[in-house]
Amino acid sequence: MGEYYPFFKAYDVRARVPEELDWDLAYRIGRAYVAELGAATVVVGRDMRLTSAGLADTLIEGLTDAGADVLDIGLCGTEEVYYATFNEAADGGIMVTASHNPRDYNGMKFVREQARPISSDTGLFDIERTAYHNDFPTPARIGERRELDHRPGYIDFLLDQIKPERLKPLKIVANPGNGCAGLVVEALEKRLPFEIERLHFEPDGNLPNGIPNPLLPENREATAGAVREHGADFGVAWDGDFDRCFFFDERGEFIEGYYIVGLIAQMLLAMNPGAAIVHDPRLTWNTLAQVADSGGRTVQSKSGHSFMKQAMREADALYGGEMSAHHYFRDFAYADNGNIPWLVIAQLISETGKPLSTLVAERIAAYPASGEINREIADPGAALADMEQYYGDAAESIEKVDGLSMDFGDWRFNLRKSNTEPVVRLNVETRGDIDLMHAKTDELLARLGAE
Repeated sequence: MGEYYPFFKAYDVRARVPEELDWDLAYRIGRAYVAELGAATVVVGRDMRLTSAGLADTLIEGLTDAGADVLDIGLCGTEEVYYATFNEAADGGIMVTASHNPRDYNGMKFVREQARPISSDTGLFDIERTAYHNDFPTPARIGERRELDHRPGYIDFLLDQIKPERLKPLKIVANPGNGCAGLVVEALEKRLPFEIERLHFEPDGNLPNGIPNPLLPENREATAGAVREHGADFGVAWDGDFDRCFFFDERGEFIEGYYIVGLIAQMLLAMNPGAAIVHDPRLTWNTLAQVADSGGRTVQSKSGHSFMKQAMREADALYGGEMSAHHYFRDFAYADNGNIPWLVIAQLISETGKPLSTLVAERIAAYPASGEINREIADPGAALADMEQYYGDAAESIEKVDGLSMDFGDWRFNLRKSNTEPVVRLNVETRGDIDLMHAKTDELLARLGAE
């Protein structure tokens, strides 16, 4: 967390408004952003939250008073700020959003040129420090604000990422959770052979259907039920700024993000043979197998968007996927995108003629996984050390790319500790043995419980 403001996090700003983040601070962040980056042109977008328009206005005032010209793209998703930043050759971009945080929160996500992320170790805390001290250089000029209608070009870009002529007339449930994803889905629908069943579709900062976070089990039933009610081919739900997307099969079953990574890699490699695919270390075997079977090569990266994007650039990877439902694409400036994934999955279903449940069941049978299990532990570091010592002699390999990964040949696990709370996160998988997966998961949890 930041030295001056605890709500400056590793990757973004997330705070209660106006108790922590207020209009004056938004203005100073704009001034500080230009002072630190020397940006001449900055893209600004905002989500649907009730405070987003006001924060964006004062942020833009700070940017222009600092001498930068602002391209205002209005109500949008984080990926649209990324797109406009690289497409317009801007010097940076800022998205006003609190994504899936509670209603009284808001925040900002920052990128520099080519939509490169700005995080705690690449300038975010410098912006924080400069904003706090409120001492800015005198600009040579006052910048200008102009509105930019980026969306038609963005829709063209999305359709260029797939083969629209191969798509079948699927029925799809789309649940933006009253966030902003519906703006893009509605524009795409006019160009695609899909019947979109709309759920919680209108952007609404009052969040009448709860926090837009499909990872919460209580938020999944609305999408699952709509899929079953409409007899849809699959369902998609997004968080508020739609940088993550979550899938439901035609039975309304929620699909672990791990298995989506392999399916997207398979589809994209069919169109781009031999390319590199980046994955995180938490669950790996299914991704490794699908990429190998599809003629690609894998690169492992520590989880987290700044690490994944860096690994993507270094490997010039076609695609990168995290089990947390973040998906990264080379043609999208190596950044994460919440719309390309569902378009790719729709093409995969169209081409194979298989329902999503079948495509996923084949992978679950080959590599059963526990999904991520969180446990509160008094001393997470000691828990990881204990696991390494207890299981070390039996392990065929031990990795510490991200937490502790131990491979025993027919099963493996990854155990990571949270950066912000006394929690460990466990993932277990096996080679085709679901009973072994459950047994080892129970065994590991029991061991953790002894701490």
